[in-house]
Amino acid sequence: WLQSAPATFTYTAIFCAFTLVQGTTPQRLINIITNHSSTSIARFSNRPISVFFDSAFWVADHGAGLILYVVIFWTVIAWAERKYGSPRIIFITLSGHILASIATIFIELWAINSGRAPSSLAMATDVGVSYILVAGCAAAILLMKKGMFWLSLIALGAFILFPIIFEHSIWGMGHLFATVIGFIFAKLLLSLSPIRKVSSPRELFEKCRAELSNL
Repeated sequence: WLQSAPATFTYTAIFCAFTLVQGTTPQRLINIITNHSSTSIARFSNRPISVFFDSAFWVADHGAGLILYVVIFWTVIAWAERKYGSPRIIFITLSGHILASIATIFIELWAINSGRAPSSLAMATDVGVSYILVAGCAAAILLMKKGMFWLSLIALGAFILFPIIFEHSIWGMGHLFATVIGFIFAKLLLSLSPIRKVSSPRELFEKCRAELSNL
């Protein structure tokens, strides 16, 4: 399972390491690093390319929800990577992260210029793996069978729409953008090339058990 989804497990290891650093580093320093890595308007103006990659390795809110992120990456997105292959899943998730971050920045600019938000919003931090997560989940949902497809789509929709409807969150809109982008790019890539034929987790387990019994 690890070998069949190297991009997912490598990325998970990196953002988990960054999260552990947050727990052992003075809070003031973490705040400085987070602000430096954020895809805020101010940081985007100074570092329009590298800021997207910097922000992708931090779990927002000082590591909140880390276990849930890891579980979803190790199951849903790792499964999707096995089907799409590493290059395609990297392209889908990075596109979701980068394009959704840009769209969020434009919403922030509109809110500030229209007087709907204070100018301090330009310095607001926007980091985390969640845009990559929802884009990867969107790609995975496209491959699911009918019953699981609708169940997963409802669960993902609830996760995305709740903050938008009840909290009026700008970053909730970012999750929506990342999900839509994930669906679009995954669908496009599937139209160009079919999914890979891979063994199911149960088949992998049975194969492993058979090999061990022959030792």
